[in-house]
Amino acid sequence: MQSFRVSGRAQDEGFTLIELLIVMSVILILMTLAIPQMLKLRKQANETSAVQSVRTIGNAELQYNQAYPANGFSCSLTTMGGAPGTAPSAQSAEVLSPDLAGGNKSGYAFNVTNCTKVTVNNQDMYTGFEVTATPISVGRTGDRGYCMDENNLIKFDPAGGTNCTQPLQ
Repeated sequence: MQSFRVSGRAQDEGFTLIELLIVMSVILILMTLAIPQMLKLRKQANETSAVQSVRTIGNAELQYNQAYPANGFSCSLTTMGGAPGTAPSAQSAEVLSPDLAGGNKSGYAFNVTNCTKVTVNNQDMYTGFEVTATPISVGRTGDRGYCMDENNLIKFDPAGGTNCTQPLQ
């Protein structure tokens, strides 16, 4: 029979309180550096998505104008969206995806405004429009507002509104 000798001192297992506090403080320092960068990247992603969505809405306006020339352009996102599964019409064209037709996507609110209207043969025809994209929460979901008219030129408002004066590069 073998006998084992146990030393008088027990083996230390685990971490000491000081070691745990040091690890936690290093993690907190890394988080204070990383979180603002992640939020900044998220805002940039929302802004990029907004620009692409404005282009998509502009293209949907052109498709609507080609499909329904008697009406001209559409002055409503819901008219361009329509109800899937039904036959496309001037009131439900299905040239715009349902998420954009709803007016909100990726922290931005979209709208069609400033529609210019003429009456031809007792029928209203829209000859101009402006697509706007504004951050739902300026500074949090995005910093800039975007606008585009029938000329397909996208401009932005650095304050996040619809006073778009600076062309997008």
